[in-house]
Amino acid sequence: MGVLRSWVCILLIALIGTATLIRGSKDYYDVLHVHRSADEATIKRAYRKLALKMHPDKVQGSEEEKKKAAEKFAEVGHAYEVLMDPKKREIYDRYGEEGLKSMGDQGGGGGMDPNDIFSQFFGGAFNFGFGGGPQEEEEVKGETVHVGLEVTLEELYTGKEFKVTRDKHVLKPAPGKRDCNCKQKLVTKSIGPGMFQQFTKTECEKCDNVKFVREADDLTVTLEPGMVDGQEIVFFEEGEPIIDGEPGDLIFVVQTRPHGLFARKNKIDLHMNLVISLLEALVGFEKKITHLDGHSVTIASKGVVSPGDVLTLKNEGMPVYDSPDRRGSLYVKITVSFPKTVSDADKAALNKLFGSAAWMHDEL
Repeated sequence: MGVLRSWVCILLIALIGTATLIRGSKDYYDVLHVHRSADEATIKRAYRKLALKMHPDKVQGSEEEKKKAAEKFAEVGHAYEVLMDPKKREIYDRYGEEGLKSMGDQGGGGGMDPNDIFSQFFGGAFNFGFGGGPQEEEEVKGETVHVGLEVTLEELYTGKEFKVTRDKHVLKPAPGKRDCNCKQKLVTKSIGPGMFQQFTKTECEKCDNVKFVREADDLTVTLEPGMVDGQEIVFFEEGEPIIDGEPGDLIFVVQTRPHGLFARKNKIDLHMNLVISLLEALVGFEKKITHLDGHSVTIASKGVVSPGDVLTLKNEGMPVYDSPDRRGSLYVKITVSFPKTVSDADKAALNKLFGSAAWMHDEL
């Protein structure tokens, strides 16, 4: 009975963890921009790069921008903490954040203080002012590969995962030795009594030989709700490799296809044009449209509307990136469709209706 209860608990954790990920919780691998099979060395390099870039002390801007930087910095630190712990990483891979919570870890941003993680990683106190503190080292990197990711407005509204296969060069062992880690050394040579000549000499170590081989690798590209055109989704060190250096990055660049009904503006707002009849412009109307995720939106007016009027529907715009519960507005511009011809009888009726002084000051 005890064994059965344990398996039931594990199954529930797995189901809850899956549901959490579907709802849009941050994937720790995505946070660090690394592949799910990344080794510890790759995770360390990714953390170093992101932590130096996102540290709140380096951010110049408003209080809101500094607050966001602190949240991102904490997110990166927690992802690093989990993925560098073999036990936590195994549980996270199987059950997600809920699995971590069940073992006492505060999934989703808890655990160690992000500043403590940063300090342990770089060693002791640090200061970003006046050139002090840890600096990002110059490193030889392979070519960074940029790939356009064409997506629909619907996919940007709801989010989506894309399975892609990346065919790339990888380094493999090869027979023999090669020169490596070459450095320029300054040499001083006597060329006569009291006379010296200085010149540089290249000195190299001997390393095992390597060769480039083409291999296919499957990647999951996560498009999050609210991402914008031109936004980059980075896969750390998944670009082209280089001998005696680190591989470049693979960057997917979001490219939005035109939509038949909606146009996106200011990142979070949607604009559309609604055609109504002259009668509807005068007496009011109620129309329903299908939104990007399939839900129905009612657009209505009980009074007179004029061509060019704009109706505003709050919270019916695009989700805000990183805050998907918040949404922009939907702006509906009114176009009035006038009849192409009017019969004599209709003209007489219209003159009778609109010819009185009461209508003279109103305009469509």
